[in-house]
Amino acid sequence: MNAPADPHRPRPLHALLDLRRGETGPVLAAAAFFFCILTALMLLRPARDALGMERGIDSVRWLFVGTAVVTLAVNPVFGWLAARLRRLPLVGATYGFFVLSLAGFWALLAFAPGAVGARSGQVFYVWFSVFNLFVTMVFWALLAERFTSDQGKRLFAPISVGGTLGAIFGPWLTARLAEPLGVPSLLLVAGGFLLLALVAAWRLMRAAPPRGDATAATATRGAREDTAPIGGSAWAGIGAVLRSRYLGGIAGYVLLMTVVATFVYFTRLQMVAAAADDVDTRAAILGDIDMWTQIAVLALQLALTGRIIRRFGLGVALAILPLATAIGFVGLALYGSFVALVLLEAANRAVQRGITRPAREALFTVVAREDKYKAKAFVDTFVYRAGDVVGAQTEGWLGRLGLGLAALTGAVLPLALLWAALGLWLGREQARRARAPATDAQRGTGDRGPS
Repeated sequence: MNAPADPHRPRPLHALLDLRRGETGPVLAAAAFFFCILTALMLLRPARDALGMERGIDSVRWLFVGTAVVTLAVNPVFGWLAARLRRLPLVGATYGFFVLSLAGFWALLAFAPGAVGARSGQVFYVWFSVFNLFVTMVFWALLAERFTSDQGKRLFAPISVGGTLGAIFGPWLTARLAEPLGVPSLLLVAGGFLLLALVAAWRLMRAAPPRGDATAATATRGAREDTAPIGGSAWAGIGAVLRSRYLGGIAGYVLLMTVVATFVYFTRLQMVAAAADDVDTRAAILGDIDMWTQIAVLALQLALTGRIIRRFGLGVALAILPLATAIGFVGLALYGSFVALVLLEAANRAVQRGITRPAREALFTVVAREDKYKAKAFVDTFVYRAGDVVGAQTEGWLGRLGLGLAALTGAVLPLALLWAALGLWLGREQARRARAPATDAQRGTGDRGPS
């Protein structure tokens, strides 16, 4: 005869994901939210890359410059909206704008195909690059506000699994739909997933996770913040990053990460350009690469991510990516094959999405509410794109000098050491801030000076 189940014993899934009472609903809502976002993004990413390559690899490097300029221009607009709108209208305005933009691009491709050329493909490339960063930034900013530091360390990894499933599903759809239906149809499908993401965002805001470390006063203040605009200046995020060592350290980490990732990106574009000539075939190839890469991400997330963060802390989790990237570049320099490149990109993106991204987003759980949106927007969009520009121009300069992979590897190794050291420092600083009682960040007044 079986013994009765212990009602206090955690269920196997709860034990595996380290879920506490009342956290299942918010985690599922957040995972569904991220699934829809990544499905939409990964549906369009191969099309973006294929269209951007129409005028050659060198033009893509200059598209990175244009993207950085547009991103800097959009930041104060987003800061102005964040200062005046409550959270749900802010998310709705951001996602709604991009859904309308997708509908506009679809109408152009469907009803005026003669007006579509290399220039419009470049416009789409820049637009998507801005869209990509802002929709994910808003998602993670919302999570940094809804979850505590401890919850972020435990729950951001399982939530990221939802995004990884979307990142697998999106390229799978692209590889199946790009050639029979063509690129325009993908825009409407992606817009539909963004609308589903809004539904999941609304559900997440209603399913507030219990904040076990909150006092009654903190809970009351949090409830007021749920319905209040953030306030402040449209430019506050830029100033906060410049004044705070902690936020500046996060910006430096993101800058180094994107510089190195851009080296990998352009190496991949060159190999794909050599393998195919037309847009649809390139999109299908890129979609297949993305799908297999995301499968590697999922395996890593399910096996290691949460355990690494819980056991070794955020610093070690942040340092793994630069070390893995350095090792991968050494292997690529030694072998130089397409298989070696796919392995490098798969490992780089698996660690970045599976381990580094949840750890990096947990860094924002200990900053002020205003910084979670405005400073984060500046770091995750403009600083990110500035790293793209630096990486693209450096890679192009090395290529024009005929230095190749060996020179790239020589540039990556010292950057990786600095990058890893910065990750270790950020992990220690986050832990110190999380332990500090009643800090300004916890009270919502922010980190307004050097720390």
